[in-house]
Amino acid sequence: MQNVFYRKLIKLYCLSLLVSIFFITFIPNKNKFFLQLFGLSISAAVFLLSLLVLINFESNFSSFQFITLLNLGSEILNLNFFLGLDGISIFFFVLSSFLIFLCILFVWEDTHYDQFIIQLLIIELLLIFIFSVLDLLIFYIFFEAILIPMFLLIGLFGSRDRKIRAVYLLFFYTLFGSLFMLLGIIYIYSIIGTLDLNYIIIWDFNFEEQYWLWLSFFLSFASKIPLFPFHIWLPEAHVEAPTVGSVVLAGILLKLGVFGFLRFSLPLFPEASFYFSPIVYLLSLLGIIFGSLNAIRQTDLKRTIAYSSVAHMNLIVLGIFSFNTIGLEGAILQSISHGFVSSALFLLIGMLYERYHSRLLFYYSGLVHVMPIYSTFLLFFTLSNIALPGTSSFIGEFLILIGIFKINILTSLISCLGVVLCGAYSLWLYNRLIFGNLKISYAYRYNDLNLREFSILLPLLICVVVMGVQPNYFLNFLHLSVLKISFFYF
Repeated sequence: MQNVFYRKLIKLYCLSLLVSIFFITFIPNKNKFFLQLFGLSISAAVFLLSLLVLINFESNFSSFQFITLLNLGSEILNLNFFLGLDGISIFFFVLSSFLIFLCILFVWEDTHYDQFIIQLLIIELLLIFIFSVLDLLIFYIFFEAILIPMFLLIGLFGSRDRKIRAVYLLFFYTLFGSLFMLLGIIYIYSIIGTLDLNYIIIWDFNFEEQYWLWLSFFLSFASKIPLFPFHIWLPEAHVEAPTVGSVVLAGILLKLGVFGFLRFSLPLFPEASFYFSPIVYLLSLLGIIFGSLNAIRQTDLKRTIAYSSVAHMNLIVLGIFSFNTIGLEGAILQSISHGFVSSALFLLIGMLYERYHSRLLFYYSGLVHVMPIYSTFLLFFTLSNIALPGTSSFIGEFLILIGIFKINILTSLISCLGVVLCGAYSLWLYNRLIFGNLKISYAYRYNDLNLREFSILLPLLICVVVMGVQPNYFLNFLHLSVLKISFFYF
């Protein structure tokens, strides 16, 4: 009875977003207060529904749970597909609804609130399908469809004239890699006759098939993460995107590549994954060092955090290709932690930009004297970015380094350099921004965080602390699902 109830809950989850998107398009802009309340209420309700699903998730089962059939058409069109969640996807599922809720709260006073909320709810709906769909072709459709609202979000509400260049880089870099993935999907259908994940995962591909299929999937997922050297679009997209665009991009969209590797590349093509692992290690190490060194020399606050994301995401890839449960669980935890920490850092930079309309480090100094609450939050999330013990990032990075040490000691030692460099650019940025003398020739009026901004950052801080102090709660959900992936390598 409970299982039937939660199947209906998943359908309600999707239906509420669809109806809300349709309803918001017909609310006149003059009714802004009603629009604000409605948008915030629906995002809060969807987040609470996702928490309800998490609370009732059975961590002692490795199979997919809450399996739900969505019937989108007649039997002739065969527009039916299944949704299901396992220990890997459940946290990405909740993270998506959580960050979208915070984004909607962040744009509460924006003049384009109605357009923001429509784009954000569409992104949330697509993310729900991506993280829960059990059909490879439907996954590909939603995987690429999410580029459309992101294209509009950056292209319409970006902060500078280079935003059109940024969205084209985002679109073509990620779309080009995915075309090869589509060819791979067509080939899989031609030999198996279905794209249902439950059937594909038990199919025995020979090594030559795995070789070419792995490469086709790799190009798509590597450009989404982004793995070096497919990262060119990311700093540009972050700098040009509005604050909520950067939060969605860093907090959730970069995780699509991580999820793709975990859901498809590793379990479907184990021999090819192991065969190509030296190349992945080399590219990841280059990405960690390159991203960290570039972060040190940046003067734009957003670009610094963007290159920091490149370094952290490449470290996560190392954990994925450690082929053991420690590294895999560390990669997933670090992905969730990065969603909290990077989102908070981009929100903090966005709050500064809303006040003084500049992201250049040159114009800021001594903020601790006039913005003590802001400085405290920035200190906490800066230390979390460094992976200070007691924060969520420490757990993820520690497990990744142990996992990769078990399979390749040299790679583990070199990747530790990224941890050292992260401390260098993070503390250097904080020192120049917060301490020193105020530059009153550029801004003489300073305002600390208001209640709304404080309410946005506090839940992220709590999540980082809870994951850092009680990681076993999160790991218990992951054990069996990760063991299923590790099984292919033993």
